[in-house]
Amino acid sequence: MSHPQTVLVLCTGNSCRSQMGEAILNHDLAGLVRGISAGTSPQPKVADGAIEALKLAGLPTEGLHPKTVEAVMDQHIDLVVSVCDNAKETCPIFPRPTKRIHVGFHDPHGEPLERFLAVRDDIRARLVPAVREALGL
Repeated sequence: MSHPQTVLVLCTGNSCRSQMGEAILNHDLAGLVRGISAGTSPQPKVADGAIEALKLAGLPTEGLHPKTVEAVMDQHIDLVVSVCDNAKETCPIFPRPTKRIHVGFHDPHGEPLERFLAVRDDIRARLVPAVREALGL
């Protein structure tokens, strides 16, 4: 059996979209993909709305916390997915050539829970197939 491919979901704050992306990839593509996330300028904590949206979908939230890109740089990463335009522009150079794609999502930070739920569903609807396609799964 082959090892799961590692997908880094990258955004600026690593407090919402990238965290939801990490949790959704780890759930929906379990065994095929190992999702991790990081931010180019991480916030102090994961947004409450993001945690609540994941829990309402029955997705695990344990261990989710904002991380810097530097914290994951030494890992072997098969694919980098930027989920906000700012992270796409400031995406760091990785030590090894790494495939990159951009799938942008609305930032619901500071908005009502319904917006977090909508973004969660949008991530699930568009990120999972984009990752499958990019990695040939």
